Formats: sequence, structure tokens, C-alpha cells
Amino acid sequence: MADTATRICELLHEASETHHRVFRIVDGDDPDWASWYTDWLIDLSELPDLLGTTPVRSEFIYMLVTLDKEYTSAVQKAAWEDFYARRLIDHYAAVK
Repeated sequence: MADTATRICELLHEASETHHRVFRIVDGDDPDWASWYTDWLIDLSELPDLLGTTPVRSEFIYMLVTLDKEYTSAVQKAAWEDFYARRLIDHYAAVK
């Protein structure tokens, strides 16, 4: 699981960097960022293989928005990618 979490963290970081490049004109500002991340992560990355399932788009958007709210609501020790990766792994392991 540690390798899976690390790889998901890397994918989330790559998605973040790619998103920022795509939205460079507005310095990464994108009110619908979760939709963009979802499309990229589900359709253009290995995330479904790492999770062992292809997430439903609408549920994954909801997960990202929820994780963002949880992460930003309190001081966190972990990087956001680590926080998200662990929660996504736990969620999709329970769904299987």
C-alpha cells in the first residue's frame, strides 16, 4: 500500500503541475478545478489501475472537493497530496 500511496501522491502532484501550466494565464485560478483534475486523473493517468477501479466521475469530483474542504479546514502536518492519497485509497478500498 505504501508504494500505491506514493504513486498516487506523485500523480496528484503531476496533476497539480499540469493544471497550473494549463491555467498559467490566470495563475492557476480555476473555480472548477475538481472537474479538470478528475478528467485528467481518470482519463489520462494510471490512477484507476492504482485504485483497482475506475472512479465514477461525479463521485470523484465530490471526493476532491470534500478532501479540499477537510484539508483546508485545519492545520495539517501532511502535504495535501499525502492527505488526499490516503483518503482516496481508503475510500475506494471500501467501495470494492
